[in-house]
Amino acid sequence: MRKIIFVLILGMLLYGCGATKNVGTVTNSTIITHIDILNVVDDKVLVTINPGVINTDTTTFLIPKTIPGTYSIDDYGKYIDGFKAIDYEGNQLSFTHNDVNSWVISDAKKLDKIMYYVNDTYDTEAQVSDAVFSPAGTNILKNHNFVLNLHGFVGYFQNFKEVPYELHITKPKSLFSTTSLKVKSNKTLQLEKDVFTANRYFDVIDNPILYAKANTESFQINDITVTLSVYSPNNVYTAASLKERMEKMMTAQKAFLGDIDGTKEYNILLYLSKMDNADASGFGALEHHTSTVVVLPEAMPRERLEQAMVDVVSHEFFHIVTPLNVHSKEVQYFDFNDPKMSQHLWMYEGTTEYFANLFQIQQGLISEDEFYKRIMDKVANSKSYDDAMSFTTMSKNILKEPYEKNYANVYEKGALINMALDITLRELSNGEKGILWLMKELSKKYDVSTPFEDDKLITEIVKMTYPELQTFFDTHVIGSTPIDYATYFAKVGLGNVTEQQQTGYFLAGEIPFIDVDQENNNAVFVREGIELSTFYTDLGVQGGDVIKSINGTPINLAAIRPIIGESFGWTPETLIKMVVVRNGKEVVIEGKVGSPILNVTKLSSMDSVSEKSLNLRNAWLKN
Repeated sequence: MRKIIFVLILGMLLYGCGATKNVGTVTNSTIITHIDILNVVDDKVLVTINPGVINTDTTTFLIPKTIPGTYSIDDYGKYIDGFKAIDYEGNQLSFTHNDVNSWVISDAKKLDKIMYYVNDTYDTEAQVSDAVFSPAGTNILKNHNFVLNLHGFVGYFQNFKEVPYELHITKPKSLFSTTSLKVKSNKTLQLEKDVFTANRYFDVIDNPILYAKANTESFQINDITVTLSVYSPNNVYTAASLKERMEKMMTAQKAFLGDIDGTKEYNILLYLSKMDNADASGFGALEHHTSTVVVLPEAMPRERLEQAMVDVVSHEFFHIVTPLNVHSKEVQYFDFNDPKMSQHLWMYEGTTEYFANLFQIQQGLISEDEFYKRIMDKVANSKSYDDAMSFTTMSKNILKEPYEKNYANVYEKGALINMALDITLRELSNGEKGILWLMKELSKKYDVSTPFEDDKLITEIVKMTYPELQTFFDTHVIGSTPIDYATYFAKVGLGNVTEQQQTGYFLAGEIPFIDVDQENNNAVFVREGIELSTFYTDLGVQGGDVIKSINGTPINLAAIRPIIGESFGWTPETLIKMVVVRNGKEVVIEGKVGSPILNVTKLSSMDSVSEKSLNLRNAWLKN
């Protein structure tokens, strides 16, 4: 999964992963599921599931609590309405709704089918504090668009996740599907129907479907067929207009990966949001074995949209390496309603995010200066999280606090952990081996059906490489000692240089000075642990301040959007009055906005670089 900080995207918009005793036995070979997206009722979709013959007294039906790749509890059962269990004579069977995600059905031997309606998640994202991350969410827009992340529509009967599924989707003739699901048939009737098959429940949720009007393009990357499907509500973007950049990027990715190969088909499902209160507001992407769902604002300027696509799609595609290929038993045998989390987010997300940046410099898509800037941005962003938190402990406990709120650091410090490991491996091997080499070696031993033991991976890596890596893991990954990045930069002849740069009022390029507390009514606060511009320091605003109002306007997530837009037209003489809450007390701040200046720490080549350091840098960035 690749999340983009929400406020960052606001700027872009404006400028351009309970038992019962008698669980039941299913005797037929396939669970038949019907999803009706033609006859939408009150913005809800009817789902009907025939489980076959059940030969015990009770059975439990479940909708996922969490899914692989999200690392959050989302309780998709809360979007289910009107659940019914129907017997063979058409009568309703009694059931117990024990928790939000499970239904225990009585007289299960009589069960013919279950029926329920599904609400989508996009409609409520802006109104709730525990919103589902949009790329893992669902959209129901009658006759126009359906984002079928199937974990939000289709559940499973306890202990029968390995039973095959057949999905019958009744749909409008004007809408077409893009998915990696196996197609059984496409019937052109008065009511058009698609029929898909899946070998097991995991394959159902691992293959999202985008229904939209025809807007697709396909291209070939060696032996991989890539399809880009776009839903653009105002027809701002077409798949044809984005194809060239995606093809160039994925060609570079394949060249970077070399002989690592995880799929023959890959689908990019791009949903562009209008950014109103009833539309998707969480931007980024979610990985699947052979596809990714991407959500971005439709109003983004083309260059920024394309770069965002390059960054998030490359991240998701690299997930074919890990965890989709190299992963632990916790991932292989994922429990959707009682998940046991792996301790290796430093690899699943950190390695993936590192590759998403490293391949761009190695393949000539970005300059060295741009790569260095990205690295330093990650160093700065990582400081706003708990830098002394064990990464393996955080990963194992990511579904609970205080670890959950540090999750986004997997994209920052997680990538930096991999950078330090990469430089160390290059140094110890005279430039021949790096993180990519390591992942290739792991891929030879572990694959989609062969997981590793979670608590043995690091020992395995050390045996494959050098004893020095054990010290690094013990100190900085298992241990809680922060990494001194300057030590690793010096190995490759780089040093820190501080410069003053003019910046924005709420954003430094694509890095936000403010963020949103979704657990506190979407309150907007000034970020802590980062360098603030003179806009904040000259006015006396401090990191951690909660912005209560600006120029008399009460501030929350919705209200800050137009103010960010207005800020691009502010002059140094523009007056501002802010009321902030600091340590429980209101503080009134007034003054001119000025011309914001930010002290920026940059990476630059040292004046005198040894041949050894230069060779190591070249091996790191170009080999």
